[in-house]
Amino acid sequence: MNTDAIREFCLALPQATEKLQWGDALCFKVHGKIFAVLGLDNLRLSFKCAPGTFAELIEREGIHPSPYLGRYQWVKLDRFDAVRWDELRELMRQSYEMVAAKAPKKKAGNKRKAPKSRTRKKSKRN
Repeated sequence: MNTDAIREFCLALPQATEKLQWGDALCFKVHGKIFAVLGLDNLRLSFKCAPGTFAELIEREGIHPSPYLGRYQWVKLDRFDAVRWDELRELMRQSYEMVAAKAPKKKAGNKRKAPKSRTRKKSKRN
C-alpha cells in the first residue's frame, strides 16, 4: 500500500474530493467534510472510526489517537503497514460513510430563494 493506492481508493468513493491543506495534508472530503487525511511529506494517515473500533485500533503498535481529533474517534497511522490493506480499505470506507451520513447535503441545482418582499408600514401623519 502506498499514497497512490490510498488516493485512488478514496477518490473512487461516491462524491469524494481531495484538497491539499495545511502544507502537506491531502484531505479527502465528502460534501465538504473530511473523512481521511493523508500526510505527504511525513507519511501518515488519519481517519474517523466507530468508538469500539477506535478503542481496538489504538491498542495496536503504530496507531494512535489523531492529534486534535482523537476525542472524536479519529486515529493516526504512523506507518502504512500498521494494518493490512484490505482492513484499511474497510476502515476508510466506514469513515467515509460515517462522515457522509452527518454531512449537510447540497441541494440539487443552484436554485436561489426568491428575495423576501419588503413592505413598508405606512405611517399615519396628521
